[in-house]
Amino acid sequence: MQTLRLNSLRKRNSAANPSRRAASIVRRVTATLPCAALLLFPLVTFLASGCKNASAPAADVWAVVNGKEIKRDEVEKYYRTRISPEGQEPSQEEALSLKLNVIDELINNEILLERAKKLSLEASDGEVEDKFTEFKSPYTEDEFQRQLKERGVTVEDLKNTVRRELSIQKLINREVVSKVTINDQDISDFYNANRAQFNVAEPQYRIAQIVVTPRKDPQIRNRKNDDATNEAEAQRKVKMLVDRLNSGADFSQLAMDYSEDMNSATTGGDLGYVPESSLNQSDPTLKKIVLSLKPGQVSTPIVLKDSIRILKLVTREPPGLRSLSDPQVQQTIRDTLRNRKEQLLRASYLAVARDDARVRNYLAEQVLESNGKLPSAAKSTLPPKPVTPQN
Repeated sequence: MQTLRLNSLRKRNSAANPSRRAASIVRRVTATLPCAALLLFPLVTFLASGCKNASAPAADVWAVVNGKEIKRDEVEKYYRTRISPEGQEPSQEEALSLKLNVIDELINNEILLERAKKLSLEASDGEVEDKFTEFKSPYTEDEFQRQLKERGVTVEDLKNTVRRELSIQKLINREVVSKVTINDQDISDFYNANRAQFNVAEPQYRIAQIVVTPRKDPQIRNRKNDDATNEAEAQRKVKMLVDRLNSGADFSQLAMDYSEDMNSATTGGDLGYVPESSLNQSDPTLKKIVLSLKPGQVSTPIVLKDSIRILKLVTREPPGLRSLSDPQVQQTIRDTLRNRKEQLLRASYLAVARDDARVRNYLAEQVLESNGKLPSAAKSTLPPKPVTPQN
C-alpha cells in the first residue's frame, strides 16, 4: 500500500513539473541514440560536448588539415630557410606573419598532395631521385652538405620536399594546365582590343637574364632554391652556367632553375621588351653589351658591383605597328592569355580544394586571442651568425 502511494506521488509530481518530465524524456531518448546523433536534436545539444571529447591539441600542433597535424618543428624548419642568419632578426610581428604564411603554404600543399595521391599522381621514387640528383649536381659533396646545414634541413627533408613539389606539379598539370586553351579568335580579339600596345614608338629589345649575387637572399624563388652566399660560390655558379650554356642547355630553363632575380626567374629570365630609352638609363656596360648582341645571342658574364649577369637578346624590334601576322606578336599574346587563364584556374582550383578540406589553424587562433602578441611562437632558433675573422 505504501509502495502504491509513493508511485502515485511520483506520477503526480512528474505531471506537475514539466521540466522534470522533459528531463525524463531526454534521458529515455538519449539512451537509445548514438552520440553523433545528438547533434540533430536541439533539445539535447548541451550533451554533445560530453560525447565528442573535443580536447585541445598538443602545444606543438599549429594546424590540422584533414586530420594531419602540422607541427611547430616543421613550420620552424621552413621559416629558417627564409631568414638570413647574416641579416637582422625579424621583429615578433614580422616573425609571426612569416610563420602564418608558411603554415598557409603547408596547408595548401597538404590539400593538393592529398588530391594528387587520390588521383595516383604522386611522384615515383625514380622521379624523386632524378630531380634530387639534378638539384645536387652543381655542388661538390662538401658544398652540398654545407648548403643543407645552413638551411637546417636533411637529405630526407629535401627529398620529401622534391616529392611533394613534383606530385603537386603533376596534379596542377592535369587539373589546371591541360584545361587551358587559347584559340586564334582569342588572339585576334586581344590584338584588336590592345592595338596600341603593339605600336612601337622606338626600337625595342626583348631581353632575358640570369642573375647571380654573392650574398644570401631569403627571398630566392628559383626552382632549385639555389643561392650563392659569397664571392667564391658566385664565381663557381657562373662558371657552371656558362659551361652548360656552351653545351646547349636552354637559357630559360637555367634561369628558372638558378637565377637569383626573384622577379624574372619564374618567367625564364624574360624581361619582356625594353625600349631603347630605358637602356639609356641603365648601367652603361649593360647598354653597350645589349646593343652589341644579335637576336638569339648570349653574352659573356657581366660583372657589376652588386651582381653577375648573363644576358640573352631574344629579339630586336624596329619602331612602328607590329602586325598580328608577326609570330612574336602571336606568341606574346598567347603567353599572356595562357598565363592569365592558368592563374585564374589555379586560384579557383585551390579555393575549391580548401572548401572541401577540414582545416584548423591553431597558431592563427592564438595570435588573435593574444592580440598579436605571442612571444613563445615568435621565438625561433636561428643558426648562429658567422664570425668575421679579425686581422
